[in-house]
Amino acid sequence: MLVLTRKSQQSIMIGDDIEVSVLAIHDQSVRIGIRAPRRIPVFRNEIYTALEQSPTVAAGSARAEVDGALARLSGAAASARGSHV
Repeated sequence: MLVLTRKSQQSIMIGDDIEVSVLAIHDQSVRIGIRAPRRIPVFRNEIYTALEQSPTVAAGSARAEVDGALARLSGAAASARGSHV
C-alpha cells in the first residue's frame, strides 16, 4: 500500500485518467473527490463488497448491476419530474 500525505485542495493522480482530490478535512473525516472516466467504476468499499455478495451480481458483473440501478433511478427521476410539470 502506498501512503501519501495531502492537504486540503491537493490531489494525486492514478495513471493518466484518475485524479483523487482532498476537498475538505473536518474532525476525523476527509471529503475526497474522484475524477475518473465513466468506464471505470468507483465504489465505496462496503458497497463494492455488498454488490459482490449479491446473488444477482454473482451471475454478472458489479458494473452491470450498478448500471441497471442507475438506469432505474434515472427513469424514476424523469417520471417524477414529468408529473410535476
